[in-house]
Amino acid sequence: MERSTVRELLADSEIGSTITLAGWVRTRRDSKEFSFLEINDGSCLSNIQVVADAGIESYSEHVLKASTGSAVKVIGELIESPGKGQRVEVKATDVELIGAAPSDYPMQKKRHSNEFLRTIAHLRPRTNTYGAVFRVRHAAAMAIHRFFDERNFVYLHSPIITTSDCEGAGEMFRVSTFDPLNPPRVDGKSGGAIDYAEDFFGAEASLTVSGQLEAEIFALALGNVYTFGPTFRAENSNTPRHLAEFWMIEPEMAFYDLNDNMKLGEEFIKYIIKYVLEKCPEDMAFFDRWIEKGIIDSLQSVAEANFEHMTYTDAIAVLEKSGKDFEFPVHWGMDIQTEHERFLTEEHVGRPVYVTNYPKDIKAFYMRVDEGEKTVSAMDLLVPRLGEIIGGSQREEREDVLRRRIKECGLEEEIYWWYLDLRRFGTAAHAGFGLGFERMVMYLTGMSNIRDVVPFPRTPGNAMF
Repeated sequence: MERSTVRELLADSEIGSTITLAGWVRTRRDSKEFSFLEINDGSCLSNIQVVADAGIESYSEHVLKASTGSAVKVIGELIESPGKGQRVEVKATDVELIGAAPSDYPMQKKRHSNEFLRTIAHLRPRTNTYGAVFRVRHAAAMAIHRFFDERNFVYLHSPIITTSDCEGAGEMFRVSTFDPLNPPRVDGKSGGAIDYAEDFFGAEASLTVSGQLEAEIFALALGNVYTFGPTFRAENSNTPRHLAEFWMIEPEMAFYDLNDNMKLGEEFIKYIIKYVLEKCPEDMAFFDRWIEKGIIDSLQSVAEANFEHMTYTDAIAVLEKSGKDFEFPVHWGMDIQTEHERFLTEEHVGRPVYVTNYPKDIKAFYMRVDEGEKTVSAMDLLVPRLGEIIGGSQREEREDVLRRRIKECGLEEEIYWWYLDLRRFGTAAHAGFGLGFERMVMYLTGMSNIRDVVPFPRTPGNAMF
């Protein structure tokens, strides 16, 4: 079936042309002589009005049974619309009811809470809000690939199953084929340690928390690479900002230092914002009107701003002198919280800011230790309205320092033998960062809960759909 989309018909289709349209009924209004169907096919936020004359052959059997939620196919003529708000409408010559929706269709024409819509995640993409969210999510994903492709990065598919913990926090989902009630034991006794040498992979394996370590391998061979894939954290955080399964973008660049890393990150964020604003004007106008007023201006200001830079030590000093009664007291050595990040970006600086050179004791083992041994060459990009959006660092390229850091963090050196080999065979300065894709979509749309920017959220106690 050759058909036109609503987006195409509303944009530039020729008046008087015969068209075929397929979509879902948002509303139907009947009079004695006509029925008016509002049709949406997901191609854009707007609906198109279909006018069905009571005299057409399919009227009683198809048009009058096409209730809200029903799928229909329409053949008709594209005509000028006499009503306000839409340039064209469709005068139907035939309407086929492809899939009826009964009266218990849960999304009638009224506002539904996001909490309710999460319980019917298989239907929520049909709403205005979620249709717009996932069109913006698509545009952001395309922007990411275009950004790196234009800069000659290589797209790397890093493994989802791994035997190493990139972050060293141990919050990983185990992957095993063992019977959980009767796994093999090292000493053969029921209370002994599980013998993972007998498992499918011959070792204890988990779902990845990051593709970074594998990306470093390829950066030190191909120059500039990036990963864009699912990652997993078995962190029992039931908050509006956390998911157990989410997507990460992680570029890694050989011969980059921290300053190079920050420059790329700034270009990256600005590119995504500009691309989405250009490609999704109707959806972004919807978010600006209904979700977060002023979001378009806010994003445009970030896209045009010069990002500030300050060290962690300077940031702590600013926070201590602010006079603010923060929920989390400020002191050197603490992990900066969201309330501190938003103060720095929204009140102190008034634009995005990079915070650099964090205490090594609160950062991962792979970050390059600074001169003086107290801090590491880490960076977090903080933006207004959200806080941290990018986290990264220059990686530790010195074998002896890396071995020491692995031990200091309580990790097993044997697991990272291949990672250490990279420091033995042609080591070089390199750097990278990570961007949580769902956090970026939240920032672009103004949606306040991360569960509402991912198709099917995975959170503690929930893996529905």
